[in-house]
Amino acid sequence: MKKNLLLLAPMLFPAAAAAQGHYNIVYIMTDDHTAQMMSCYDNRFVETPNLDRIAADGVKFVNSYVANSLSGPSRACMLTGKHSHKNGFTNNEHGVFDGSQQTMPKLMQKAGYQTAIIGKWHLVSTPTGFDYYNILPAQGDYYNPNFINMDGTETREKGYVTNIVTDKAIDWMEHKRDRSKPFILFVHHKACHRAWLPELKYLREYEDKTFALPENFYDDYEGRDAAKTAEMQIGKHMDIVYDTKMYTPGSKTFLTDNYLNMIGRLDSRSRAEYDYFYDSLALDFNSRHLTGKALDEFKYQRYMRDYAKVVKSLDDNVGRMLDYLKQSGLLDSTLVVYTSDQGFYMGEHGWFDKRFMYEESLNTPLVMRLPKGLNARGDISEMVQNIDYAPTFLQLSGAPVPADIQGVSLLPLLQGKHPKNWRKSIYYHYYEYPAEHAVKRHYGVRSSDGYKLIHFYNDINKWELYNLNTDPHEMHNIYGQPGTEKITARLMKELVRLQKQYDDQDALKLNAK
Repeated sequence: MKKNLLLLAPMLFPAAAAAQGHYNIVYIMTDDHTAQMMSCYDNRFVETPNLDRIAADGVKFVNSYVANSLSGPSRACMLTGKHSHKNGFTNNEHGVFDGSQQTMPKLMQKAGYQTAIIGKWHLVSTPTGFDYYNILPAQGDYYNPNFINMDGTETREKGYVTNIVTDKAIDWMEHKRDRSKPFILFVHHKACHRAWLPELKYLREYEDKTFALPENFYDDYEGRDAAKTAEMQIGKHMDIVYDTKMYTPGSKTFLTDNYLNMIGRLDSRSRAEYDYFYDSLALDFNSRHLTGKALDEFKYQRYMRDYAKVVKSLDDNVGRMLDYLKQSGLLDSTLVVYTSDQGFYMGEHGWFDKRFMYEESLNTPLVMRLPKGLNARGDISEMVQNIDYAPTFLQLSGAPVPADIQGVSLLPLLQGKHPKNWRKSIYYHYYEYPAEHAVKRHYGVRSSDGYKLIHFYNDINKWELYNLNTDPHEMHNIYGQPGTEKITARLMKELVRLQKQYDDQDALKLNAK
């Protein structure tokens, strides 16, 4: 009977199957890739056929959120399954991740998994809990990037970073892993981070496309004081050299030197190809003497085109990963996850960047190709958050999920179930202020029925309330308006409940101020 149970384990107990090596996990995460620029979510702007393959062969989460819309903090939430105030990495400006703490990779090692991370780390400290790592220093570079090796040395690699990260990931699976063990491989891309430097073969891609301006591109931020003072506007704050590449000799902006350092990594032949393309655009731009809305909209088009080019290389490389997994016989025994560390503004509210609890940056794409034994398919509408990845992977590995992990395993959803007691709201807390982009500190609650309550604090004390059912672009703050008393009270009660559940004591104290 015991022998029969072991044979049936992969069918009856997916977690037990994982512990025996039936489920590997390939976790692909990008930086600042927003759902608007992924065609299985939104086909207005780009086509991402390889990313869409993941969703077509598995599931797409349509209510996927982050706990803190910023690169380092988001990664820390993923690794620990805890909100920022619990894992200690609240912001990029002053954060150093405490690698001695409990993390999901460490727990998976104990469960018999090999763990590896390749690409962007962005947590300052040396990675812990990984049998293998090869990471980018800080933000990394698009062209001929350096990688930090496990012995602490740095190696400069020739090529385009998205291709190199994928090369290294495939090489690890093919040549470096212990094939007797299941594995979890974190493939962390620099793409699609600012300043959106394209792979040279795609320099001319999207140049014949005019991207539609968002309806609220010229938002006046009425009734939203924190939005009014943020420094994220494409027209006002996007650097004409660093961000749109309109450089001519003698150009001098705040970020010109940074830009020249980035493209200075190209060899002479590649640099000549790069300059030939962008110099012609810069000459035309300078001859037009654009001002006002014409200049704003020029910046928007340049931003969208370069961002889209970076996504195209990314999509190519996701295709390479899927093809390798299929050709190597790993695909049906591997959970393939694709997500980003947060969303991003593609001109909505006139902005670029992230940080705010508004939908475009709170929401993040999440698609998964499921191995045999996990039968969900299509869209999953339950609210999920990046603190949920850790308990999900742990449960799949057969490891126990520690009680102090704050996320919830997604395994029931991947099995096609719809638990009645699933969360009806998510909690968010952003800390990095004063800092770049001047987004005020804030926390809030977003409910599954389409309401959102936000409190901006520190050098400001403002509340915002949105009904996303009637105001999906969050243009009208209805906090304090007659008729909103009941919904405000309900959301305030839920906010306090979540702050107590997640033990965010500092935020609890701020509610009354």
